[in-house]
Amino acid sequence: MMAMTEAAGFALAVVMVWCSIRELHWSWPLAIASSALYFFVFRDSQLYGEASLQVVFGLLALWGWRQWWRPSPSAPAHADSADTPATSGITRLSPRGLGLTLAASVLLWPLVSVFLLQFTDTDVPWWDGGVTALSLVGQYLLGRKYLENWAVWLVVNTVSMGLFAYKGLWLTVLLYAIFTVMSVIGWRTWQRQIH
Repeated sequence: MMAMTEAAGFALAVVMVWCSIRELHWSWPLAIASSALYFFVFRDSQLYGEASLQVVFGLLALWGWRQWWRPSPSAPAHADSADTPATSGITRLSPRGLGLTLAASVLLWPLVSVFLLQFTDTDVPWWDGGVTALSLVGQYLLGRKYLENWAVWLVVNTVSMGLFAYKGLWLTVLLYAIFTVMSVIGWRTWQRQIH
């Protein structure tokens, strides 16, 4: 049963990231569905940070979906239509924004890791905590359409491959290898969209 759950989450996640690259608002409901499935995969693998992250991802997906439907100042005029999501509006982090992003990452990592160490039976609290912290930062940047979200996801996806290999989640290792490539594609695609 878990193999089927992982396979379904895998398929939905690949389509979700493809939709994010293409700035299709359908990425957000797909994120909710994929996160729900991966919650069970990670929980059963004692990756509690990752499991909890899936709940947060589901909630953030609702926020992200709303963000992408809001018109952006740089979006084309048709984006104001009630049935068309806002497109483009992709920006880069300012130096201050980059500093805040780095600070948030550095602060979240030990907070999440110590929580996992104290309150769960995970055998990888620091590894799981680091990936969880960076994923939260990446998800926020994605929702706000900052180009740098793809750089954060590149780090998350690369590190996650090792974590999931350690846990024997081989299909998920493949998923994160695909995500790694898609992070580079996402960066290049979004970079071309910046006005």
